[in-house]
Amino acid sequence: MSIELLSPAGNLEKLRLAFSYGADAAYMGLSDFSLRKNAKNFTQADWQEVAQLKQATGKRLYCTMNMLFDEHSLARLKEQLPIIKTWPFDAFIISDLGLVPILQDAFGDSVELHLSTQASCTNSSSASMYRKLGFSRVILGRETPLEDIRRIKDANPGLELEVFVHGAMCMAYSGRCLLSSHLAGRSANQGDCSHTCRWNYQLMGSEALQSVLASGGLALQEEQRTGVYYPIAEQDGYTTILSSKDLCMIDHLAELKESGVDSLKIEGRMKSSYYVAVVTRAYRKALDADPDWLSYREDLFNISHREYSTGFFFGHGNIDPVMGESIDKSTSQGYIREYLFCGFIGKPVAENTYALDLKNQVRTGMRLEYIGSDEVKIEDEHFVLLNEQFEPIEQADHGKVQFLKTDKDIAEGYIIRRETMVK
Repeated sequence: MSIELLSPAGNLEKLRLAFSYGADAAYMGLSDFSLRKNAKNFTQADWQEVAQLKQATGKRLYCTMNMLFDEHSLARLKEQLPIIKTWPFDAFIISDLGLVPILQDAFGDSVELHLSTQASCTNSSSASMYRKLGFSRVILGRETPLEDIRRIKDANPGLELEVFVHGAMCMAYSGRCLLSSHLAGRSANQGDCSHTCRWNYQLMGSEALQSVLASGGLALQEEQRTGVYYPIAEQDGYTTILSSKDLCMIDHLAELKESGVDSLKIEGRMKSSYYVAVVTRAYRKALDADPDWLSYREDLFNISHREYSTGFFFGHGNIDPVMGESIDKSTSQGYIREYLFCGFIGKPVAENTYALDLKNQVRTGMRLEYIGSDEVKIEDEHFVLLNEQFEPIEQADHGKVQFLKTDKDIAEGYIIRRETMVK
């Protein structure tokens, strides 16, 4: 089969965008069992719309159940299996092997199981073992280089391999992090990561500090927790309580295909709808070798992101093939944002006039841009904003009935954005 593009769906809106902007499949979580606890996720109230969307598009849908289950959550899963069986899932993404017999008993031995990256599968022997247990796909740990992916595929030709190609990377091995639990009391392995590794830390080393550190040396202080010190030890020139860069492999899809990868996964169920649309669109155009794919690629630098890198795909060296620069894998600059997502163009209500579904304020005189699944961008500085009575207004806000009149060739569902300051 052709290589699959797999996008995140943190809620119904993001699922629609993932499919309409080019994803072949989407992964989503149910509210009680998702490893992205703070994503809106899906409830039974969404079932009908999800089923209709899947039927209309014919695209694949994967249920993410990759949290680590304790006895209470396992019992809750068993209670809810009759409801889960009504959802139109094509596969289940799991890391807890205790779910294998439970799902096989509920759905039959032919149930499609995908091994989560949380299981840290990074070699051919492990991949073979998981296949024997009933997994048809392994989502490899982010630490797996391309040369090892090729070896794993050669040793397991009938096993599908999936890798993350874009988005946040964790400072822990395959995401199995205890830092959030230790510093914030929120377990990453139960879907409640506080992204502690991305907090802002100050290096402390004054004489006054030495009195609170039994072993002396240095410590980190987080900006919102003054007076609370985290002792650190340096090894090989680096410390560990620091944030990673973001992953971006859009320039290396040919190498990924050559390695035997079957599915390219975009991280980000907790990211914005705008992120899902822009990133999915860019990778779709690149995979399809669209003549304008570089223009869509440019938008990857216009979403909120950390400095990009290629992670561990090319080994552990210090040259980044995306940016062509030396990189330090243990540190990163802060988030970069060049556009503000404003909302969506709604249904047409009159000639050249559309309803607005706004997330952020729009004002007359701004330079707006409209983007679609096959439209790089359309600039507009001469739009007119209208209130519910179709009277001109100076600004439009979230949650109100408002309209936009423009002579630009746009359509329902287009995304509205505007430039903003770079942090």
